[in-house]
Amino acid sequence: MRRFAFLILTVCAIVAASSARAAELVYFNSPACAVCERWDQEVGVIYDKTDESRRLPLRSLSIHDQKPTDLVHVRGVTFTPTFVMVDEGREVGRIVGYINDYFFWEQVAGLIKKADALKNSNVTACSEPISSARASLC
Repeated sequence: MRRFAFLILTVCAIVAASSARAAELVYFNSPACAVCERWDQEVGVIYDKTDESRRLPLRSLSIHDQKPTDLVHVRGVTFTPTFVMVDEGREVGRIVGYINDYFFWEQVAGLIKKADALKNSNVTACSEPISSARASLC
């Protein structure tokens, strides 16, 4: 009986840990996307070596594939490339398109700043209805 109880507690702990995922940057791309190819060459090759990647690990998904169950709440991804910051299972913000590396890094810094502001203010992410108190964050 004790083993059974231990097993139940272990499974519950694993489920709780997996539902509270750390922040990540989800990169929606397409093999037919020339802009995605340019991002891959200019940023993608170095992203894993940056401070931003330690804060926001990159997860790459084809826009043509079915979304994993943990991303079904991410809606409206039509254009590639689209980068969606997800923190604790919620969308914090997104970057649609790619102009150049300078603007990309500035936008990633803005997403990180937004995530920090949300955590410090104890409010939920912007994929939920925006209250007047949260309007400046979203």
